[in-house]
Amino acid sequence: MSDQPAKFDVFFFEAFAEETQSLKRLLSPDVRAGFTHHTVQECSFSTPPSPLISIRTQSVIPPGWAGLLQGILTRSTGYDHVNRFRVETGSCLPAGYLPRYCSRAVAEQALLLWMALLRKLKLQMRKLERFERDGLTGGECLGRTLLVVGVGNIGSEICRLGRALGMEVLGVDIIRKHQDVRYVDIDEGIAQADVIVCAMNLTPENRGYFRYELLKRARRGAVFVNIARGELSPHRDLLRLLDEGYLGGAALDVYENESRLAVGLRSGVPADDEDVRTCLELRKRENVILTPHNAFNTAEALERKAGQSVEQVERFLKDNTFLWQVPLPGASG
Repeated sequence: MSDQPAKFDVFFFEAFAEETQSLKRLLSPDVRAGFTHHTVQECSFSTPPSPLISIRTQSVIPPGWAGLLQGILTRSTGYDHVNRFRVETGSCLPAGYLPRYCSRAVAEQALLLWMALLRKLKLQMRKLERFERDGLTGGECLGRTLLVVGVGNIGSEICRLGRALGMEVLGVDIIRKHQDVRYVDIDEGIAQADVIVCAMNLTPENRGYFRYELLKRARRGAVFVNIARGELSPHRDLLRLLDEGYLGGAALDVYENESRLAVGLRSGVPADDEDVRTCLELRKRENVILTPHNAFNTAEALERKAGQSVEQVERFLKDNTFLWQVPLPGASG
C-alpha cells in the first residue's frame, strides 16, 4: 500500500446518480465511501483512492494498482474484465461480483429489443413525421422461434418470457440445468431461429462467437439481440449480415471496446477505432437499435444491486473476503 493512509474505505466508480443515492442510504455511516460516475481511466488518480474499489464493466484498472489494492468489487453479473486484469498483472487479488440482481431486468430489455425490431419501432417513430405506414408492416411473436444462447440466470428468464408470448423457445448451453428448456446444439438452433438472443458469459474461448459464418445460417430476416457482452458479436460481422440481408435487424446493449466507445461518446470525441467506427455506422441503420448498456437499470434491480453491493462491501471490510467471489481464471465456477 502507499505510505499515505487511504481517505476512503471503498470508492465506487461508474456510479450514476440514482445508484449513488441508494448506496449512500444503505451503507453504514461508519464506512467511508467515495463516489464518481466516471470510469477509472477517466479519473486522474495515480494510485487507488481506497484499498477496496468498486467498478462496473467499462473501467480499466491500471496494472500498477495490482500491488496497491486489497480487493475489487464489480457491480455486475459478468466478471471477465476483472479476470482479464488478474491475468495481465499475475494478481490473485480478492474479487467479488453480483450474480443475481438483474436477471429479470435484463430479460425484459431483451424482450423489449426483439419486439421493437419485429415491429420496426425505430422506423415507425420516424414515419410519424408524415404519418406514413408504408414499409412499417412488422411481425408478431406468437409462433416464431426464439433461440437463447446462454441459459443461465438471465437466459432462463428470457426463455420464460418467450414462452409466455407463445414462442417456440430453444436453448443452447454447455450446461443443461433447466428442466423447462428444450436444449439443442447451436447448428440446429440457428437454422430454426427467427429471434436470436445472446445471453452468454464471455470467456477467452467464445470471443467472437456470433461471427458472420454462424449467423448467416439463420433464417433469412432473423433478428439478433445481444444483452451479454459486445465481444461476442463482432460489429463488422453484424454490419455485413445486415447489408447482405441475412439479418433483418440487430439490437445491442453491449459493445466491442465498450469502454473506449463510452468514454469517447461522453467526451464528444469518439475514439478513432475500427470497432467504434463500425458501431457508429450501425447506429445510422433503421433496423438497428443501440442502448447504452442499460438493460440492468430498473428501479427494482437498482435496489437489489445496491443492497447486494453493500453486503459485499461490509463483508469484505470485516473479513477480507466476499460473499459472492469471482473465480480465479481457469478455476471452475
